[in-house]
Amino acid sequence: MSDVVLETRDLVKHFPISKGVVLKTQVGAVRAVDGVNLQLRRGETLGIVGESGCGKSTLAKLLVGLEKPTRGEIQVRGDDLTRLTGTALRRARRNIQMVMQDPYTSLNPRMTVGDIIGEPFDIHPDAVPGYGKARAVRDLLDIVGLNPDHINRYPHQFSGGQRQRIGIARALALRPEIIVCDEPVSALDVSIQGQVINLLESLQRELGLSYVFIAHDLSVVRHISDRVAVMYLGKIVETGNDVAIYDQPTHPYTQALLSAVPVPDPRLRGHRDQIMLEGDVPSPADPPSGCRFRTRCWKAQPHCADQEPRLELRQRSSHPSACHYAEPRITTRHY
Repeated sequence: MSDVVLETRDLVKHFPISKGVVLKTQVGAVRAVDGVNLQLRRGETLGIVGESGCGKSTLAKLLVGLEKPTRGEIQVRGDDLTRLTGTALRRARRNIQMVMQDPYTSLNPRMTVGDIIGEPFDIHPDAVPGYGKARAVRDLLDIVGLNPDHINRYPHQFSGGQRQRIGIARALALRPEIIVCDEPVSALDVSIQGQVINLLESLQRELGLSYVFIAHDLSVVRHISDRVAVMYLGKIVETGNDVAIYDQPTHPYTQALLSAVPVPDPRLRGHRDQIMLEGDVPSPADPPSGCRFRTRCWKAQPHCADQEPRLELRQRSSHPSACHYAEPRITTRHY
């Protein structure tokens, strides 16, 4: 499939739990990401949603190489990043860059904006355009809607939305095909969120970018994404296009997530069936056997504890779902 620019195969990240001060013994592991298979196509935006602690940010760090996987493959344009080393790895990682969540801590306060955006050129000197680093940095500032004359200012002299634009400019410096956006608008005001989302969409059209877009806000994910993957306790439990996931979700967890979206119109609040999940989210260090959602699922049967459901197309579904009893639930659009 020549249009696939990013693919993960059985991607796993376990953080060891150790006991002891001097002679540390591993007594367990936090299963942050546990067998994730994803594909991202050229020019596509793949949204990833799920509650806090489900492994979204760990997955993002794995994709860009900030964390080393326990096992699995990360294919970027046919190159397995988990097998490459040295110069080959550094060159391959140019194709996938990241926009961090917090624009206030992701920029070095001791560096000027010009130095921050130009730092990728210091690491990859052969990527500097022929017209020079300084002009390239000024062009990047202009592309993201900032004044190129502010190249010598420091991060504290910019607002939150402007800082996030600086982070986007830094991610674009090496002209990547893929950008991983780890909740890029969650720390911004609502009006600024819209501006940053519009900028990302504009850049995608102009530069042919592909996005992995991670967010909590389901309305933002629906607005920007072509396909959506729902995560729960380190696993993908449902995936499909935005219409399938939002209008006809089949996995009980996805249905519960959508039912929890606030309804702006008070006249409609009493006309929606809200699903109240019982119990707490299990610990990723000790997930339930079989289906990981079964301890909170109203459809759970004894069979769910014995056999883990695969993420696959079910009989009554138009898209893959990891549930033995997947069944479409028609939702009313409030987002």
